[in-house]
Amino acid sequence: MSTNSKSFQKLSIRQPQATVPELLAELVPPREFEKATFSNYIPHAEFASQALAQKHCAAFAGATKKRKLFSKESGANSSGVYLDGGFGVGKTHLLAAIWHSFQGKKAFGSFIAYTGLIGALGFADAVKALSKFQLVCIDEFELDDPGDTMMMSRLLNELEKHGVKFAATSNTPPNALGEGRFAAADFTREIHGIAERFDIMRIDGEDHRHRPVDIEPSISTSEALELWLAARSPENTSVDNFADLLQALSKIHPSRYGRLLRGINAVAIENVTELHDQVDALRFVAFVDRAYESQITIRGSGQPLTHVFSAEYLSGGYRKKYLRAVSRLGAMTTRD
Repeated sequence: MSTNSKSFQKLSIRQPQATVPELLAELVPPREFEKATFSNYIPHAEFASQALAQKHCAAFAGATKKRKLFSKESGANSSGVYLDGGFGVGKTHLLAAIWHSFQGKKAFGSFIAYTGLIGALGFADAVKALSKFQLVCIDEFELDDPGDTMMMSRLLNELEKHGVKFAATSNTPPNALGEGRFAAADFTREIHGIAERFDIMRIDGEDHRHRPVDIEPSISTSEALELWLAARSPENTSVDNFADLLQALSKIHPSRYGRLLRGINAVAIENVTELHDQVDALRFVAFVDRAYESQITIRGSGQPLTHVFSAEYLSGGYRKKYLRAVSRLGAMTTRD
């Protein structure tokens, strides 16, 4: 697409790379949660679990101020806190608030960021690097395959030996990780071992973005996209064909998707089609997560982006991931 002869950025030709020190330096809350605190988390009165989780997380993070890691009030015998609930109820906000409030060396990253770090360093060196932190925050603790289950279980076991504490979020209770995705019974020991390390806090509520999955699809014509791009700066706006973007994502580890979007605040995707390849769909979910965290605006042409996942996927084993992505796409496609 050419709009007034502008030369837009292309994500599909970028090759993001990162050194180990850079990967470790990036273990901080994303832009969306740079200022997340317990005081600006506003629990809904009709969902008492939100205020309860807010209080528990504040106690969890604040225990270090008196150099007493995790007093009785915050779970003296636990290695961390686990925030379980649906998408859009403020779990990541509370996780970031824990990170900001915690007085000590700390790391914050998505589950994918930690698996990417293990891939870059090797398991032993990843343990060595992460054992220097007092607190490790893990966002969207969702295990997609047996290998990841075993690897993360080993990582938590090793880090716990070094006195590392954990805080994590997920859309699935720890004891149900893997349910509907693979034979969870074969990995019960690893899954239950992880679950036992956390004080589990269930957070009820509605999606604060108020983006239901049956949202009315926006107009996604090439003409509408052209008009939108006419007002955008080519320096921080990317334009890619959907197929080209998916191909590019297949060649980059998901832990680098955030780097792929460096310097970009608006993304245009042409010729969007419904996804029928599970691997492509899950990669796109990871891309959407990083774009949402970076507060990026997205527009597309072709299939509405909020309808990119097939009905089969929206009712399958990865249902919660896809529904979260739809919610976030709804927010990003209506953002100015």
